Amino acid sequence: MSRWLVTGAGGMLGRDLVAALERDGDTVTALTRRDLDITAGAAVRAAVRDGRPDVVVNCAAWTAVDEAELKEHEALRVNGDGVANIAAACADGGARLVHMSSDYVFGGDARRPYAETATPAPRTAYGRTKLAGEQAVLGRLPGSGYVVRAAWLYGAHGPNFVNTMIRLERERPAIDVVDDQRGQPTWTVDVAGQVIALVRSGAVAGVYHATSSADTTWFGLAQEIFRLLGADPARVSPVASGAYPRPAPRPGYSVLGHGAWAAAGIEPIGNWRQRLRQAFPALTAA
Repeated sequence: MSRWLVTGAGGMLGRDLVAALERDGDTVTALTRRDLDITAGAAVRAAVRDGRPDVVVNCAAWTAVDEAELKEHEALRVNGDGVANIAAACADGGARLVHMSSDYVFGGDARRPYAETATPAPRTAYGRTKLAGEQAVLGRLPGSGYVVRAAWLYGAHGPNFVNTMIRLERERPAIDVVDDQRGQPTWTVDVAGQVIALVRSGAVAGVYHATSSADTTWFGLAQEIFRLLGADPARVSPVASGAYPRPAPRPGYSVLGHGAWAAAGIEPIGNWRQRLRQAFPALTAA
């Protein structure tokens, strides 16, 4: 059994990760934002020193994508400097680090899935700050740092697109949903499983993409949610992104490749439709 420390443990992914580790019988120190401010270097060093973890998983992040456009410096303190604090503490304490990152490090203009080795080119302040965090991990922990990029996450423990669609199906006769952004809807329970499998495998350090297989648009995802609810998917209509202007441009193409999992001998997450069907009882009961 390993000793784990999870930062951002009160978030959607953090809660599922902690629950999975506890089911496995591992020792887990779960630190929420109230418990640990990752921008406070001394507090981070103390948490790692006192907890003596074998593995640290950083789920803490500034996630307000649009707000980051106006407050990039503040977002960078969390997503860049805060991650550097964790990486430095892990280097000092000899712990492995798994850092959760995002598809926003890419430009979103590709035509085929982004490989783990693809060159990042963020187009938003949020993406730039997430890339800074990745660079801190890979630079300080070249042999024991993992960057796990996720995208289009949904789960039972936080606000997300799937839960919003479940609510709107009850409240509105019809809805419009963007159909020109493509990605991989991914259940946080599955991401937690991939993180655990990655650490237990002893796989080489580096970048991994923890997203479901196959892809769709937000419109396609909304229609599938309506089907699973027993509702008419024709109540969902497609619109262009321009119908919902945002301060931060959303990537048109957020599909990530999974080649690194094969090299590690680990199966990637399955088809997004099958995984959504598996997740649905937990989502509708939340």
